[in-house]
Amino acid sequence: ATSNVAWSSYTDISTWPGVRWAIPISLGDSHRGYRVMGTSTDYFEHFRYADKRRLGFSEGGPFAETLDAVLGAEVARKLGYRLGDELVVTHGIGTEGFDDHDNHPFKVTGILAPTGTPVDRTVHVGLAGIEAMHMNWNRVETDLRRARGQDLTPRQITAFLLGLDNRLAAFKLQRDINQYGAEPLLAIFPGVALQELWDLMRIGEQALRVVSILVAAAALAGLLAVSLAGLNERRREMAVLRSVGAGYRHVMELLIMESALLTLVGIAMGVAMQNLTLWALQPWIVERFGLLLPISLPTAGEWPLLGGLMTAGLLVGLVPAWRCYRNSLADGLSTRL
Repeated sequence: ATSNVAWSSYTDISTWPGVRWAIPISLGDSHRGYRVMGTSTDYFEHFRYADKRRLGFSEGGPFAETLDAVLGAEVARKLGYRLGDELVVTHGIGTEGFDDHDNHPFKVTGILAPTGTPVDRTVHVGLAGIEAMHMNWNRVETDLRRARGQDLTPRQITAFLLGLDNRLAAFKLQRDINQYGAEPLLAIFPGVALQELWDLMRIGEQALRVVSILVAAAALAGLLAVSLAGLNERRREMAVLRSVGAGYRHVMELLIMESALLTLVGIAMGVAMQNLTLWALQPWIVERFGLLLPISLPTAGEWPLLGGLMTAGLLVGLVPAWRCYRNSLADGLSTRL
């Protein structure tokens, strides 16, 4: 969909049965390379991100006047804005717009807490501010003090978000919107769209999984080589254990337990190093890529993989154990020091 949505369509659909809330969105402007989004205060009340987290304010609060602006965390940090500062919005998207509304400055009234999402890189203003700013923008500049006395209800918006009372009605609502008679509209489920994106990236994910398997195989091969090399140097030690009454089974169990312990320590250190690395690099990753990577224990899907790695470590321990079984007592006692 490339056309805007009529305001009348938004107000009509937002009152349909089953619709709990609606958030209008107006795009097309920017400020020093950051997107400007016109919306309503319902955005701060109903919008959720990550694990259904609400937007929070590190300073100030939502916009209340026509010329108020709420900044994302990255915008405020990188551009050095504080509460009460003024900013000028540019018509167009990008670092270089084609019209500065320098006679329509907005005042910063709120700064959002970091979210690790595009919200951090967005300037939020009211729809009335967007409408007032664009009144005759390409002809005669309008004083916003005069604009305040006019009807600033927008004629059209870019899109709108809907929240429902019942998720089971989502597909019916989507069909009704797609068949809306007043104008052609398209309803999209964000989760479905993201899933399609991940499906496109599945080949890359599978390639990374193959690389992970190869790394694990190399680590197990290294463990086997170290165990066999150490066994050759410990043949006298094993012979002494057998000479004092330790049977073959006992010695083999010791070697298998040693391999299992090394594998377990390796898994624990790997998980710990992963979380420590994420903890150290998370601020940079959020700032550079906008990705919030959780620091947590292995997920339900990762535990079977770790269990398989542990089993492989036990199987690797069988090789030196069998090698030890085949070494004779006399051969061990005759080894030179």
